[in-house]
Parts: sequence; structure tokens; C-alpha cells
Amino acid sequence: MKVSTALTAPPSPARFVDRTRPPLRVALVQHRWLPDPGALRAALAGGIAQAAEHGARVVFLPELTLSRYPADVRATGTPGEHAEDLLTGPTFAFAAAAAKEHGVAVHASLYERADGPDGLGFNTAILVSPAGELLGRTRKLHIPVSAGYYEDTYFRGGHADEAYPVYRPAELDGAALGLPTCWDEWFPEVARMYSLGGAEILAYPTAIGSEPSVPDFDTQPLWQKVIVANGITNGTFMVVPNRCGDEGGVHFYGSSFISDPYGRVLVSAPRDEETVLVADLDLEQRKDWLDLFPFLTTRRPDTYGRLTEPVEHERPYGELPALSSAMVRS
Repeated sequence: MKVSTALTAPPSPARFVDRTRPPLRVALVQHRWLPDPGALRAALAGGIAQAAEHGARVVFLPELTLSRYPADVRATGTPGEHAEDLLTGPTFAFAAAAAKEHGVAVHASLYERADGPDGLGFNTAILVSPAGELLGRTRKLHIPVSAGYYEDTYFRGGHADEAYPVYRPAELDGAALGLPTCWDEWFPEVARMYSLGGAEILAYPTAIGSEPSVPDFDTQPLWQKVIVANGITNGTFMVVPNRCGDEGGVHFYGSSFISDPYGRVLVSAPRDEETVLVADLDLEQRKDWLDLFPFLTTRRPDTYGRLTEPVEHERPYGELPALSSAMVRS
């Protein structure tokens, strides 16, 4: 695979006090789904090996890592029957084997079996230690419902009582990681909740590309801007591995990237090429930036009550403007 690196963290413009933590070298793999399971695993394993050769200590992989993206069509029957067990399924087995072979932590994503009357499963991100042990598991909270991304017919959202976990594995020197997934990346509330929990790095395994209902609309620039902006407003590094290539009704646009709390894209991938990205993260830049722009401590949660009110599907665009007397007469 092509490899792009940023092996020296850029300066921290808001640094006034010397920091002591060494940078954390991370990597992601942008891949193309292959119908041959062996060929797909070999490609991903090769990308992980390249990341490890460049000194990465953790490697992040795209959404539904070993699977064809299913939700370009609506599910029928009980799609959850085709999901896999978290610890005995192929995704964990692959991640654990690769982690042990290369001495790195590996992040992956899978369709998790969760039998229930709705016939659905969970879209789940996992983090595996260099010893092949599970370090963390986070289920996707927000589920898209639009054309080409009919995920609500495959996945149920993660439980509210286990939302936004932050993992601080000793294997990564206690770096604080959040592991949301894809559609979660569009919601500023998600990044804020993780930031309030102390997350330094948010990893978003992603499967996004063309919009079948509006094929001439390229959402890639908006997608990247939103994620980078959420990193700025929350003082977080963003690691975003996307897939590339055609899968049924969707052409995935790659463009994976890693950004820092200042909104700088440290390294990025092309739209249609399998790529390994490697970057050094100066994690103390989070504190530098939030000391200068203290977003977390100047909030007004007493004014945010509307955010926790139930969703009103009959008003998808929020509160409608009041009608003037002239509008009523007309």
C-alpha cells in the first residue's frame, strides 16, 4: 500500500509551559473491500505491517472492517443472523492475530451479533492490545437512515447507559481514546461528550461515499470540515479511517485523515487508493489549546435543556417560525 507520514508533530502555537509526554505514533489503513476473504485479510495485514514498520503503536481500521458494506440496500428478514460474535468471530480473531504478530494495538469494526426481537445487531468498534486481548468495545450510537445507507434496517443504536466510554490503555501510555463510529462523527454532541470525559483522541471507523439519491453531490469536503471542526471545539485529535472503491450502490471516497486540536490535517489519503497513514500526535496540545480557548469551562449547560428533549420526528427541522398575522391572512 501507499504510505504517507507525518513523523514529527507540528509546533503547538498555544504552548506556554514545557510539556513532558512523548508523542504517540498512530496509524490508519484505508482499504478497498475484496470479495475474497483471504485477499482482504492479506491486504489489511500488509497495511498493519507497514504501519508497524514505521513505528506506529496503534493502527485504526475502517468501519465493518472485514465485511462488504451491506446497507446500500434495505435489509430483509433478520439480518442480525449474519452478524458475528464479538470475541469468537472473525474480526476479533483477525485483529488479535495481527496485533500479536506486529506488537501493536489494533482497532477494528464489526457487525456484532445481539439477538433480539427486532432481528438487528450492533455496529461495534473494538480495540485489541498487542497481546491480543480486548481493551475496549464501543457500539455505534447514531444510525443513518438515508438512501444508500439504510443502516437502521441492520443495526440498533448502542445503549445510552454505556455511551461515550473513554479508554486509557497502559499499552499506549494511558492515552485517552474514544471509539465512536461513522455517523457519530457528524454530531457535535458526541465529540463534546467524549471531550468532557477526557478523551484526547477520537477514532471514527468510517464507510462513507457517494449519495445515491443525489449522485452529483460530493459530500467529502463537508465531511472532513465537520470532523476537523469538532476536533477544534473539543481539543481532540481525530483519526478517521474510511474505505474506498465501489460496493453496490455506493462509491466510497476514501480521503482518510488525521487532524489535531488546532484543526491541522496532519496527513491525508487520496480518494481512491489503498493507503497507510502514520502520524505523531503531541497529545499535550489538547491542554495547550483548551487553556487558551477554554471551551469546556465556559459552557452554559443551564441553557442546553432543549438538547435532551425527545426527538420530534414531525418537526425534522426544529421549531418552525411563528406565523405573522399577514401570513395567516394569506
